[in-house]
Amino acid sequence: MIEVRPFSGLGHADHGWLDARHHFSFSSYYAPARMGWGSIRVWNDDTIAAHTGFPPHPHNDMEIVTFIRSGAISHEDSVGNKGRTGAGDVQVMSAGSGIVHAEYNHEDEATTLFQIWILPDARGGTPGWGQREFPRGDRSGRWVVLASGSPDADDALPIRADAKVLAATLFAGSSIIHDVQPDRHQYLVAPVGRIKVNGLPVEARDGVAITGETQIVVEAIDDCELVMVDAR
Repeated sequence: MIEVRPFSGLGHADHGWLDARHHFSFSSYYAPARMGWGSIRVWNDDTIAAHTGFPPHPHNDMEIVTFIRSGAISHEDSVGNKGRTGAGDVQVMSAGSGIVHAEYNHEDEATTLFQIWILPDARGGTPGWGQREFPRGDRSGRWVVLASGSPDADDALPIRADAKVLAATLFAGSSIIHDVQPDRHQYLVAPVGRIKVNGLPVEARDGVAITGETQIVVEAIDDCELVMVDAR
């Protein structure tokens, strides 16, 4: 089963400093049919204005993956972690038993990012945070695992969930294949470029919800970038 969810139909909240699109129910956007996809609970497509950001706020029992599309985000939290993550790179936060964090765009330009929340396999635990550079050139024509519940095997940032966050870039006219288990759930977004997923046309920033498949074939109509979560 593959369902294309057009960008124009996503939840939308414009706070001035933050322009957010919600693939799943979030905050004031409530869609009963979009409460999550497997263990994927949130996928927000955010544009954060220059010199603004999210002030300190709490989380618990959630794995939060932030994929920076342009600009940069600066993180600080209640357990002493601090760092700046730039375009094309990734940060992860395991909220565990509870953490307070802030995310600021200290840049002179807007920052665009995907923030993805995945339910952990178990509640509680010590909070954690990490970041890593993932050069776009390294994922040209192939999937690279950015975050994983098996970080050593996948050479990826760690998350405490049976899930993988992957990314790839494709040139127009090329394609890429990802073999999957039919009892798992995949959610795919191309932040840039038009694609086809198993023959279905998809516009940039549309969401693609997938389950019950054994293989995902992505064809690039334009030069494109892909971000996908494969979760239980």
